[in-house]
Amino acid sequence: MGSESVDDDLTWNLSGFGDEIADDPVVQLAVLEALGARHIEVRSAWGVNIVDLPDDRLAELKRRIDASGFGVSAIASPIGKVDVSLPVEHEVERLSRVIVAARRLGTRHVRVFSFFRGEGVPAEAIRDDVLVRMRALADVAEREGVVLLHENEKQIYGDVPQRVLDIVESVGSDALRLAWDNANFVQVGVRPFTDAWPLLAPHVEYLQVKDALAADGTVVPAGEGDGELLATVTALRDAGYRGFASLEPHLAAGYSLGGFSGPRAFGTAARAFARLLDQIGVSAA
Repeated sequence: MGSESVDDDLTWNLSGFGDEIADDPVVQLAVLEALGARHIEVRSAWGVNIVDLPDDRLAELKRRIDASGFGVSAIASPIGKVDVSLPVEHEVERLSRVIVAARRLGTRHVRVFSFFRGEGVPAEAIRDDVLVRMRALADVAEREGVVLLHENEKQIYGDVPQRVLDIVESVGSDALRLAWDNANFVQVGVRPFTDAWPLLAPHVEYLQVKDALAADGTVVPAGEGDGELLATVTALRDAGYRGFASLEPHLAAGYSLGGFSGPRAFGTAARAFARLLDQIGVSAA
């Protein structure tokens, strides 16, 4: 992340999960443009996840993104959001397909997860299997020149700070970094800035923007929950962060492979984040 001096004109690259707005990429891009973004994070298009998107649809998506003058901040892949009992090769093969999409869409960032486990199985029992799989994914990323962004999703191995740190330190690859999500930490009983930031800050590469209430895990606009967003973005500013801030509001629905907000709620989330950044003198565009 770096430790540059604070820039009075610091601007972050605003992005967002297009499929939280609508299935149609045309609508996704139009809403993001209206909110001042110039990048999109791609998870699905036309209702099809990126890992399953046919070549002709991928080519059409690329044309639409280029025609809008947008860039792609990351591929929000579902890699690692499966049970750890599946063979190592299962996610390695799927990652290879995702990397093809990443290259065609012009991004080096690919979001990943660190595996679910069976009901009643303690996290410690799957540690070795998780690390074997994360190392295998990192090997592919190193060879292909992409950066994997591990998201601290709830109920995976790396859902609490200590296990997230265990993953990045044990794998020890420059091709495995962190996508930081305040709301997900709140939903597993972690105070994001107080408990997680001191451990994980050096490994953070990418900011996913959403907030949540500690009482029941409800997702709310940035700055309106218990996710310590203000402290987090202030620390990022002070570290000279110049990366992406990707809106993932989840304000209408959340489900196992993503979430949805719709155009109106997505706008609410964007404006809330803009107010938060205004407090620290950072803009996002």
